[in-house]
Amino acid sequence: MPLKMSDPRIVASAEVLLCSSVPTQLVIAALLGMAGLSPLDGTGQLSLAFVLALSIADTLLLIGLMVALTRARGERVADLWLGPRHAMSEALYGARLIPLVFFLVVVVLNLLRIAAPWLHNVPTNPLEQLASTPAQAAMFAVVAIFAGGVREEMQRAFLLRRFEQHLGGAGVGVVVLSIGFGLGHIVQGWDAVITTGLLGAFWAVLYLRRRSAVAPLVSHAGFNALEVLRVAV
Repeated sequence: MPLKMSDPRIVASAEVLLCSSVPTQLVIAALLGMAGLSPLDGTGQLSLAFVLALSIADTLLLIGLMVALTRARGERVADLWLGPRHAMSEALYGARLIPLVFFLVVVVLNLLRIAAPWLHNVPTNPLEQLASTPAQAAMFAVVAIFAGGVREEMQRAFLLRRFEQHLGGAGVGVVVLSIGFGLGHIVQGWDAVITTGLLGAFWAVLYLRRRSAVAPLVSHAGFNALEVLRVAV
């Protein structure tokens, strides 16, 4: 059956694309460039100021878009992100998962480097250079927690709901979004792509099982904070 312009699959696909961070970050990056802020600093490395501005602006814009699109469908934002569970108990559950997530990442990375060392094709993570001083680490922690943990888990929940409702089901959403999440870290190397893809699948399944973004959000934000701390010390 041919698709109609009013077909919910077309609408859902447009919402997924709009809230994927690709178009929003391209627009914000262009605006930052017009304002004189370059993605690279004088030494040719990533600019922390640019990354911070881009991440915070994209987070605020995406949350606004997701709220507007959710309400436009007649759905409740609280149902999407909080679900039926108590937020505090979910936050505590997510906090308890942080050591497990950290352990799994260490295991997966080391297994990949033993079994497939060629996947470690980026010797030095360029993002780690953004946290080389205590002040930089503090600013980068804001990016990692706010744009990483908060935005990405709210975003994942929103996109999973669209796949679940109109784009092939939750399973398809987990696979597609996890691949995209992994590829979003390709600057860190192929081993990081695989590891973060698996992390994305873990947090996606966690959301689908608990119907709340709170536990994945706390788990993700806590893991990111530990990673920044590891680099800083």
